[in-house]
Amino acid sequence: MENELESGDVVLCTVDRIVGTTVFVHIDGNGEGSIVFSEVAPGSIRNIRDYVVPKKKIVCKVLRISGDRIDLSLRRVTLKEQKEIKEKFKQERGFLSILKTVLKEKAEDVLEKISKREGIYGFFQRIKNNPEELEELIGKPDSKKVLEILRTAQKQKRAVVKKEIILKSTDPDGVEKIK
Repeated sequence: MENELESGDVVLCTVDRIVGTTVFVHIDGNGEGSIVFSEVAPGSIRNIRDYVVPKKKIVCKVLRISGDRIDLSLRRVTLKEQKEIKEKFKQERGFLSILKTVLKEKAEDVLEKISKREGIYGFFQRIKNNPEELEELIGKPDSKKVLEILRTAQKQKRAVVKKEIILKSTDPDGVEKIK
């Protein structure tokens, strides 16, 4: 199923080939797009291979869609957007491996059914809170295994925030006041 792209969307692409001053990419799930050199990086580009090489995964922003031609930009993608898309891709690969581990040869059929409805990432985010849909799709014993793996493997990393504070006092009894 092809997702409908709009101008401004951020997508994951795989570099296909570089011809002249244009980079052709395969947009995951949405066909092919192109990036002109001026949209690869700001400033002058001495060696295009420093930025893109065939088979490399890159994150691009959709500039415009005219007919069957999709124009993309690599330089207009923020670091935050790039990080989010790459994290989503990484999690999606994890979800796929969980399904393949639990379902073995039935995994391809289930993935096809999920892909017809929506993306794999969105489906797994939804079933974390609503497991009945997964039970309906793959059966109760297998869905319990998948949900158990999801709960143990997908725990969010804890962040530790540190801040150093310096307190000074010129009073003779400053140490007591600070205490």
